[in-house]
Amino acid sequence: MEDKTFTFCLSKDINLPVQVKIDELEGLKPPVPFTTALEDPKVRHIGSNTSSTSDLFVTVQLFADCKPLTTPVITTHKNPKTGRRWNEWLQLPLSYSQLPVSSQLAITIWDIAGSRRIIPFGGTTVKLFDDKDCTLKRGQHHLHVWLDKEADGMANSTTPSIVDGEEDSLAMVQRIKHNDFNETARLNWHEYLAFRQLEKVHNKAASKDSSSHALIIEFPRFDFPVLFSDYSYISTEAPEVNLQTEAVFEEYPVVTVYDPDASRENVEETKHRKLLRSHRNMLDKELKPNPRARDELNEILNYPPVQELTAEDKNMIWKFRYYLTRDKRALTKFVKSITWDDPRETRQATELLSKWNEIDVDDALELLGPSFRNPAVRSYAVDRLRKADDDELQLYLLQLVQALKFDKASIAKGKKSSLARFLEGRAAKSEILGNYFHWYVFVEAEDRDSRALYRTILSDFLSTLAGMPDGANRLKTLERQSKFIAMFSGLAREIRFSKESRPKKIDNLRKFLSDPKHDLLTFDPLPLPLDANVNIIGVVPEESSVFKSSLLPLRISFRTEDGGTYPIVFKNGDDLRQDQLVIQIISLMDKLLRKENLDLKLTPYRILATGPVDGSMQYVPSISLAAALVDYHSILAFLKEHNPDPKAPLGVRADAMDTFIKSCAGYCVITYLLGVGDRHLDNLLICPDGHFFHADFGYILGRDPKPFAPLMKLPIQIVEGMGGETSENYQKFRNYCFTAYTTLRKSANLILNLFALMVDANIPDVKIEPDKAVFKVKEKFCLDMSEEEAIVHFQTLINDSVSAFFPMVIDRLHNFAQYWRA
Repeated sequence: MEDKTFTFCLSKDINLPVQVKIDELEGLKPPVPFTTALEDPKVRHIGSNTSSTSDLFVTVQLFADCKPLTTPVITTHKNPKTGRRWNEWLQLPLSYSQLPVSSQLAITIWDIAGSRRIIPFGGTTVKLFDDKDCTLKRGQHHLHVWLDKEADGMANSTTPSIVDGEEDSLAMVQRIKHNDFNETARLNWHEYLAFRQLEKVHNKAASKDSSSHALIIEFPRFDFPVLFSDYSYISTEAPEVNLQTEAVFEEYPVVTVYDPDASRENVEETKHRKLLRSHRNMLDKELKPNPRARDELNEILNYPPVQELTAEDKNMIWKFRYYLTRDKRALTKFVKSITWDDPRETRQATELLSKWNEIDVDDALELLGPSFRNPAVRSYAVDRLRKADDDELQLYLLQLVQALKFDKASIAKGKKSSLARFLEGRAAKSEILGNYFHWYVFVEAEDRDSRALYRTILSDFLSTLAGMPDGANRLKTLERQSKFIAMFSGLAREIRFSKESRPKKIDNLRKFLSDPKHDLLTFDPLPLPLDANVNIIGVVPEESSVFKSSLLPLRISFRTEDGGTYPIVFKNGDDLRQDQLVIQIISLMDKLLRKENLDLKLTPYRILATGPVDGSMQYVPSISLAAALVDYHSILAFLKEHNPDPKAPLGVRADAMDTFIKSCAGYCVITYLLGVGDRHLDNLLICPDGHFFHADFGYILGRDPKPFAPLMKLPIQIVEGMGGETSENYQKFRNYCFTAYTTLRKSANLILNLFALMVDANIPDVKIEPDKAVFKVKEKFCLDMSEEEAIVHFQTLINDSVSAFFPMVIDRLHNFAQYWRA
């Protein structure tokens, strides 16, 4: 006989309207002083200021993804003499089957403030589905009320129903609810202890805030847990599906079901793990794996950083932990296998850290990521970084500054983390490192999302710097740099919003630079924030200009101390942190390739964000491919014009053609790995000496505003510039691509760890899906393929890009748009 036992039901099957019961409001609002209530007309007529049982009413509105799904529903009038108790069920005009998983109720309590005027007494926002297991909430809930605020219903709500410090009491309430729902056996002694602890928590909260309020509500109690579910039909190509199969798919759609047990602790596994690790066996130190176990260990150690370890993997690592101390690759896997909430395991793990073989920098960077919060582990990683020189540290400095966010808890308590102390100390000792550290931290301190943390770090750094022998001069230099940047950012903003013609704006810019009162023609040597190795001593007004683009950035040419010039671009109105990240990764990849004796003639121009919407970048004299095609009709003709050699096969000097081929190969590989999008002939640039490079990285990690964008941008015009698909130069280009791709795959862990440190950065294309950013880069490395398979994969990418039709159409449309815009 078929088993008809049910343990849960799906939200899509419940066609009943959403309901919530408003029970009562707990807590007393601090009274307004009598004299204030009389004198201030704003509070004189507010009911809650005159009586503890004033006439309040409640509105409830359903939100999802920051958007309202329904109109508000309101409680009926109740006699206020009975207290602030409504005891009323409200029904919303939406059924449970229509609810998104992000659904939440915005509940606002309103107060009467005179004739025909109401003000919010307080508000709270509660999610309908549990974050952990996506089950519909049921039963009674105590919601924190934010006084004098209207519930906002936003995804990152400013009126959450749970505040810091209430998680423990919430967990106890959930256990008691399991008893109420008969999901666990009732234990009187357990309930007694739970209620005693709840009373302590509430008393502690009350002592901190006497004005604390809680709204008691109740959700319907269904017979079974209700899991969120939605439809997702199987898509199959028409030739492979017959009519009968299609009918089956229509009748039986595939349903995405969230297993409520998936996030819960497996009691048997936990018990097994504790038994396995609870005692110290002296034989463990001598234990060595047999050939089969050694192969399994090697497979685990070769996992990329983003791969989760299974319980079996963790137990295998633990079993042979002493044997693995000689293998530096194993440390990060060992740390991942530890349950850091268990004091006994933590003690054994920290004792082993000092005995491990010294790890590589990429592993040290992984240990500073968001997954590793134990101070001993992070201090161990910092100790490894101490051995890196300033040049190597500068390569990772952008990510290390972001990693300070994972030490936020300790910094907020006034305790410096080991990473913060290390970075501040090294930056104070090195002028170059200190320059970049100051500006990286300064930008984050100006950002609304991270302001408090980084202002503390910036203040600590400046205090450390003041204590150095040359501290006074260094602080003065940073102050001069700040005024310098502020002046040019303000100038860029003023010219950007000016309604004058571009020639007039250029004239105004040159007049400003030439005006003696601004002291820009000649000044004392100043390290350029963009490139601290260069000292500038004045501007060259006649070489400065305003670019013809939407934000009208400024090109300013500076005279340098060594007698040369250094042109840079100042931009206002654009967040350059994403471009800064891409250029930093390109610089790193260039060094990794050069380390393997592969110089692909890359041009990682310098870029520095100096504020959330300001920044500067190095100007590289070049021309876009679109302009080159207009002026010279082909890339080959452009190269011939600037690098003629009648004896060469294509009439181009050999060194220029070699530079062109190598730089094209390098950027094809790198932009593919980083998922750079929105590629068109206007942001592909070429220098007279043959250097090819990309600019404008507004879309990365696979994002692209254009339809049918190929994974790699290799316009046919570039291939023709090499001599065509059958030429020897094109074969060289392909070989350089294969070599670069396989070389960078060997350093995939380092690059993935750097992106992992950026998951909380305010970078648009990372912020969209921070949990997927690292996986998007990992996919491009194809780490599950052998080297031969990876080469074949990349060869297919090149072929598809060259033969792609839609990118050619898009380029034509883009050129037309640029023409009409001009």
